[in-house]
Amino acid sequence: MNKESLTEEKIVAQERGVAEREHKQFVKMTQTSMPRLIISLGIPTTLSMMVTSLYNLADTAFVSMIGNDQVTAAVSNLLALMSIIQAIGFTFGMGSGSIVSRLLGKRDREGADRVASSAFFVSLLSGVLIMALGFIFLTPFLQLLGSRQEQVLFYSKEYARYILLAAPFMCMSFVMNNVLRAEGKAVLSMIGLIAGAVVNVVLDPLLIFVANLGVAGAAIATCVSQFVSFLILLFMFLSGKSIVRLKIRSISCKLSVYGDVVATGFPSFCRQILASLCTVFLNNAAYLHGGEAAQAAFGVVQKVFMLAFSLSLGIGQGYQPVVGYNYSSKRFDRVRSAYLFTLGFSTSIMIVFASVCAIFAPQIMQMFSLSAEATAIGTLTLRLQCICMPLLPLNFMASVTYQVVGSRAIAAVLSVSRQGLFYIPAVLILPNILQLFGVQCCQALSDLFAFFFAIPFTVLFFRQVEKCEREYEQEKRVEHVCVE
Repeated sequence: MNKESLTEEKIVAQERGVAEREHKQFVKMTQTSMPRLIISLGIPTTLSMMVTSLYNLADTAFVSMIGNDQVTAAVSNLLALMSIIQAIGFTFGMGSGSIVSRLLGKRDREGADRVASSAFFVSLLSGVLIMALGFIFLTPFLQLLGSRQEQVLFYSKEYARYILLAAPFMCMSFVMNNVLRAEGKAVLSMIGLIAGAVVNVVLDPLLIFVANLGVAGAAIATCVSQFVSFLILLFMFLSGKSIVRLKIRSISCKLSVYGDVVATGFPSFCRQILASLCTVFLNNAAYLHGGEAAQAAFGVVQKVFMLAFSLSLGIGQGYQPVVGYNYSSKRFDRVRSAYLFTLGFSTSIMIVFASVCAIFAPQIMQMFSLSAEATAIGTLTLRLQCICMPLLPLNFMASVTYQVVGSRAIAAVLSVSRQGLFYIPAVLILPNILQLFGVQCCQALSDLFAFFFAIPFTVLFFRQVEKCEREYEQEKRVEHVCVE
């Protein structure tokens, strides 16, 4: 048997293996009991999202041990930079992931390969562009983010340089993560992120204190950990553990493919960019009404809150492929039960998390070695935010549901509502009336309004599902009559 025949046999065997895994996954996503399926997918994605939040939280915790509010404020101000990188990553990641889950639901694996490969390629280019622009406009950009005082700006530059170097790898990792989740392989994406988190936590104290690199050491630890995560996630695709494959020949030359990915991922872009803008407005309001102590306190509270939000986001992303598969397969009964179960499950978790944070708020703030003034500011702020934490899941779930089923306009409106319609106006108005207390109330108030804003859209979606279900049943009856 010649070499060419062996190669052809190997390709056929590989294709057969991929087809078998695809069929097995399709059966799992469309037939497994809903509570079991949501929990099995939601736990790994929740852990993955929490790990993403812990990257920033770990840096802040170790940096705060230096005992300087200026250093803590500098690192906290760069949450906006991370949000910008995440905005690009989530645009291509959530956009491609939503499309991939629907294509796999239709059993179109080649289309899924094309979308994933194209999104991976364009995310690399976008990451390089962020890195280049970041270095060119570093000083004015960091000043815009709130690092105005000379020493805070110095520390921000030390940290930002390495985060910018990691930007291309972070963007590509977001795409791989979301594609793995979209095909129901949440555990594989979790492995890459947790490995990176372990590297980050181990390197932080070594580089900050042992190597005496200070804030630069924290940034290097984050940069290295992101690169490790990238390599592990890439291995998952190249080793054939995934259903979707990243191939150079699958990269599309059609602008329509990229347009679909961007349009589908646009709500995620809006959500993350607005998070970045909110951080800028918050940092400036905090500095104006409470100085560096308030900036440091709000930075810590934001990262604790992001950990809470990652719980809701993670469960929602575990729910995303379930909706995509079943909506495309016209299993509308499962779409409905997935929504209701996920909402109840995520709300229950948020109630527990909010209760723990409210009770132990002083101890949480003291973990970050803040000054007495910053600790007091942060304790009240965190407790105020805990009041409305359990309301977070409804708005996010409504947004991601419309995003997955292809209702882009409604998804975009919902994604900008919490921060764009409510938070930014609150942070611009309330501090002028209530001073520092006004800044502390902004997040809770915006979450309350976002919750009520999402209710009519949730009702509308259930009516839409009911209508689709009736139409599908009617089509089946007509087909049955025609066959007879």
